Amino acid sequence: MIRISQLKLPITHTEKQLHEKAARLLRVPAESLGKVTVVRRSIDARRKDRILFIYTLDVEVSGKNETQIIKRAGNIQVSAATDPVYRFPDPGQERLVHPPVIVGSGPAGLFAGYMLAEAGYRPLILERGDEVSERKRKVERFWRGGELDIRSNVQFGEGGSGTFSDGKLNTMVKDPLGRNRKVLEIFVRHGADPKILYDAKPHIGTDVLACVVRNMREHILSLGGTVLFGTQMTELMLRNGRVSGVKTGKWESGRYVGDEIPAEAVVLAIGHSARDTFSSLYRSGIPMQPKSFAVGLRIQHPQEMIDRSQYGDGDIRILGPASYKLTHQTPSGRGVYSFCMCPGGYVVNASSEPGRLAVNGMSDHDRDGKNANSALIVTVTPADFGGDSPLAGVDFQRRLEEAAYRAGGGRIPVQLYGDFKENRISRGWGDVEPEFRGLTGFADLRSTLPEYITAALLEGMESFGQRIAGFDRYDSILAGVESRTSSPVRILRGEHMESAAGGLFPCGEGAGYAGGITSAAMDGLKAAEAIAGRYRRF
Repeated sequence: MIRISQLKLPITHTEKQLHEKAARLLRVPAESLGKVTVVRRSIDARRKDRILFIYTLDVEVSGKNETQIIKRAGNIQVSAATDPVYRFPDPGQERLVHPPVIVGSGPAGLFAGYMLAEAGYRPLILERGDEVSERKRKVERFWRGGELDIRSNVQFGEGGSGTFSDGKLNTMVKDPLGRNRKVLEIFVRHGADPKILYDAKPHIGTDVLACVVRNMREHILSLGGTVLFGTQMTELMLRNGRVSGVKTGKWESGRYVGDEIPAEAVVLAIGHSARDTFSSLYRSGIPMQPKSFAVGLRIQHPQEMIDRSQYGDGDIRILGPASYKLTHQTPSGRGVYSFCMCPGGYVVNASSEPGRLAVNGMSDHDRDGKNANSALIVTVTPADFGGDSPLAGVDFQRRLEEAAYRAGGGRIPVQLYGDFKENRISRGWGDVEPEFRGLTGFADLRSTLPEYITAALLEGMESFGQRIAGFDRYDSILAGVESRTSSPVRILRGEHMESAAGGLFPCGEGAGYAGGITSAAMDGLKAAEAIAGRYRRF
């Protein structure tokens, strides 16, 4: 296969023009091209009057020696394709008496379970929340003003917190073994748009992701796996320094029922918000430490404003709604940056504990909402947490969320940026029409944050306003608090994915080793590989 990189064409090009330019670069007739596969497509919008697609292609040439074609082309854009092919390990030799147990059905747990099921290990997945359809029903009821279900909400339930997000799949994780591609292929196999295989900024969307997650679960079940919803791991069982199983609990017929599930291998994929599980693991002596993360607010602007800034008069029907990524470094050394940017999306109440309030962003696949939203967050380190416990970061998050809950009277606290800057509570909306999922109330957002975070956000906003016209407009809408950007804890593991407690495999975002859907899914693959490489099939 021949790889062509950096092939540039206007965004209005035809497929014929793509093939013709590929043939010219290879110095072969266009009719001699066989299969042409788009490996990657990105957007070059540096010149707003001439926006381009940039392609990486894999090309077959009928009846030709590919090595000779590459040599004759004499162009650094032309080379042999050398992408890694993902290989799942052959089964190990240790005996499994019981199926592997996976705690959590977010991306890490779901993909660990998927790979183990395909390899014949019949995994048992425990999920404290509901299956995705029932979960969506409960979340939407909560957004309309209903009671928060602490077991099944935006953070907990089938698919993890990513189910109520934009479903972004880009990652900065290096991938020499092809895990990233494997994850995307599995998503496509179960209903995701095939464009995620080549778009530089792939996303699924919350509406499609719910269907994909359900289809993956059905595949696991068809291969002999088991998924128990409404079932929470309450304690890790240990014997002689090794895992011997898990204790669980669930509500049945109005009463709490406990159980014990024996296991020699447990994948810990609990997500970044499983604070009660962090505490249980800490009491059991599982090694962990606090880690840095970031907190702040979420901001909304008209999507049309962002489109115009990024693409000028470019055709949004072809380009899709525009995104942005902004960073700023304060003189004190704190980073301020946009995070989890959702084009055409909504700001949602993402709370999971009573008396505490957190927000997040969410978009459907078509990203057809009126507004763009993004978290604007500031880095915090263990030195900011006010304690030396491994769970000090959890306490720090909780203090912010309690302040946000008080400020909004249980509703999402909101404030126009100009009023936030002038330190006064807003009295009404401006020209930016609010797009929320959850009830809102005007509030003093400064009261929810430490002063050093407020100062950093104000400095960052002034910087961002110089890069995107209107970003610092008076009536842009702020909401708080954005506190669940990543796990405040790292559950320590060795180079073979295993905790000091033998048989325990911490992985994903909750364990502190991932930062999004794709990286968590890839980490889940690594946990499955570690188990398969050690144990015989169940």
